[in-house]
Amino acid sequence: MKVVRIIARLNVGGPARHVIWLTEALDDEEFRSVLLTGTVPEGEEDMSYFAAENSVDPVYIPEMSRELSPKDVVSLWKVFERLRREKPDIIHTHTAKAGSVGRVAGFLYRWLLWKDVKIVHTFHGHVFHSYYGKLKTSVFLLIERVLARVATDRIVVISERQRAEICEDFGVGRAEQFAVIPLGIELTQFSAAESKRDLLRQEIGAADDEILVGFVGRLTEIKNIPMLLAAAAKVSPDKRLRFVIIGDGHLRSELEELTRELGIGSTVTFLGNRNDSGTFYAGLDLVALCSLNEGTPLTLIEAMANGKPFISTEVGGVGDLAGKLVGQFTDFAVCERGVTVKSGDVDGFVAGLEYLAGNIKLQIETGARGKRFVEENYSRERLVSDIRELYRELTAGERRTA
Repeated sequence: MKVVRIIARLNVGGPARHVIWLTEALDDEEFRSVLLTGTVPEGEEDMSYFAAENSVDPVYIPEMSRELSPKDVVSLWKVFERLRREKPDIIHTHTAKAGSVGRVAGFLYRWLLWKDVKIVHTFHGHVFHSYYGKLKTSVFLLIERVLARVATDRIVVISERQRAEICEDFGVGRAEQFAVIPLGIELTQFSAAESKRDLLRQEIGAADDEILVGFVGRLTEIKNIPMLLAAAAKVSPDKRLRFVIIGDGHLRSELEELTRELGIGSTVTFLGNRNDSGTFYAGLDLVALCSLNEGTPLTLIEAMANGKPFISTEVGGVGDLAGKLVGQFTDFAVCERGVTVKSGDVDGFVAGLEYLAGNIKLQIETGARGKRFVEENYSRERLVSDIRELYRELTAGERRTA
């Protein structure tokens, strides 16, 4: 059975790892997988190396990238031609741009050539708020509603809250189209975390009594890193917090300048992109996220895999990761596996961060619960098994058109 998987670009982040793992694992006696991808724009790190490490050889369509462009017509034609060549049983698109181009190409392939093909789309997040202005967002929402109706057999989301938001709040798709399939990660890379704890601390010269608070991710607007820096400027000095920004992006120079303006250069370190997640997570004490919009943030899953407690704005699927409410405070909430605050609430973030940093018992308990939760629910093997079963269900009893 042939699967053509499509993603707009293999830039640093969870979606790229997700599609590469699926392409590698679902290329066996039962499935043959082909990965189509576009170009990574300047200012973002290319993860083609990760594809090579996993023996995945993507088919590149240079005209396909993240932003809307006249080149989209060319990329649509090239994707369509590739579908004609590969003759897939399943077309599986990932992320918004590839979801649009890939599903339109799949619709044309299905109806112009009378091919029996199933079309699946995965929302790793969505662009229905906090990305663009009202008009542009409305256009994207209309496109998604139309595509869900006419060119999608199954919509995959990565958390229950994301399903409710996309289907019920924004009216995209029908309830019966949705399948909730959480992310999966390679857990073995974090197996020796305790033995690596001092490596990052020694690298940045952290004192033994300093608590390292780490952000991991792309330096883009949606991550709202200025909120984290504003919080770093407000925390009490006697808490001994030191902040580490791991990742890169087009906002880096702007964020470094903001750090200088806030007078927190001595407590904030920018490390850029790193490929040693098994090392840098081990050196962190807490993981922080201030996003305006998320699907299910990979950084929080990886933090929990390392037994690290987290504090995050409660957006998208973050609530599913944090779990049940344990204690409600005025400005923040303590949950089973982390602390959450309202989006954009700097003072609430500071209060929650200081509370978490000063409560060793809470750190140990939430970290331990998070580690168990990820090991039971977010393995790479479980992800592959769930997608395999989805494909089997979609194609059960179907006969291919020659």
